[in-house]
Amino acid sequence: MLLWWFARKDRPTGQVSGAFLLGYGFFRFVAEFFREPDAHLGLLSLGMSMGQWLCVPMMLGGLALWAFSARKTS
Repeated sequence: MLLWWFARKDRPTGQVSGAFLLGYGFFRFVAEFFREPDAHLGLLSLGMSMGQWLCVPMMLGGLALWAFSARKTS
């Protein structure tokens, strides 16, 4: 619903995709707190699971795509 609301207005190319990656990564990161970590990996550095670590580059990629698309139109 949030993404649909955000995409209703005209946005620069890539900004809605960046918002999707950022939002999906964030909500997936939060959901990983409630999941059991992989048995063979356990918790990794900073007490985060592999799923949470994989969400970090996803959120950074979404943020970069958002910033790049906003800069490109200016």
